[in-house]
Amino acid sequence: MLSLLDTFGGELSRKKMQKLLFLHCELNGDSAYSFVPYKYGCYSFQAAADHAKLITKGFLNNTEEWSLLDKSSFADALSYTERQQLWELRRRFKGYSQDKLIHFVYTSYPYYATRSVIAEECLNKEEMDNVESCRKEMAGSLIASIGYEGLSLETYLNLLINNDIKAVFDVRKNPLSRKFGFSKTILRQTLEHMGIEYYHVPKLGITSDKRKNLVTQSDYDALFDDYEKTTLKHETQELSDLNRIFQKKKRIALLCYEHLPEQCHRTRIIKAIHKMNKSITPVCTA
Repeated sequence: MLSLLDTFGGELSRKKMQKLLFLHCELNGDSAYSFVPYKYGCYSFQAAADHAKLITKGFLNNTEEWSLLDKSSFADALSYTERQQLWELRRRFKGYSQDKLIHFVYTSYPYYATRSVIAEECLNKEEMDNVESCRKEMAGSLIASIGYEGLSLETYLNLLINNDIKAVFDVRKNPLSRKFGFSKTILRQTLEHMGIEYYHVPKLGITSDKRKNLVTQSDYDALFDDYEKTTLKHETQELSDLNRIFQKKKRIALLCYEHLPEQCHRTRIIKAIHKMNKSITPVCTA
């Protein structure tokens, strides 16, 4: 990222840096950063957080824009192929103004313009129609069961967007994570910025000590059988509140860590909600 900034003269606006980093990742198959459709198009929350880290580490000036503090070359740490990729990016887009760069990204990757607040200012009718065709608006009810294990924050957010999720219920007992973006405070703020409501329901969580020594699926099944007989039996108010919001929002997601639904208690929560809404279809996992 520092090499990209250096390649473009050592100073870029926030919007321009996000767009160039996005194009680098897209054009070269670089998965270091993922992006979501946001206020001004493609956006990486991880890249924004790294901007702050690079300031504290003394690589960037302490400004809102991207500005190298040290003008020494960072490209020497890259492979020949990586250096060539950056120079090709520079060759193609060095002469682009910020507005022209935004227009290029919006027309080439219209999905990322679906939540832009400036799209109508940048695009003509035909181009806006392409953007509108990428909007994810779905009918029907859905309870999505999405564990964030192995996912970046942006990949998780795109799953929510692509399933038209309106609210997320965090069913972890302790909503802390070493993985960027998934601790309660930053997750809540991020989801709110994306127009998705966040609810933490700790009473429906399972304490970490009960998850020790789980090896086989039978171990998980025994834990969740006990969870149904105890927690879900007693926390009727929490389930009722969750169900009430589900009926209002229609499309919600349960958040926990585990990738496999059968190894997470959120599956049993969905089962309990299903029993309360036998007339509502479909209620499923994703």
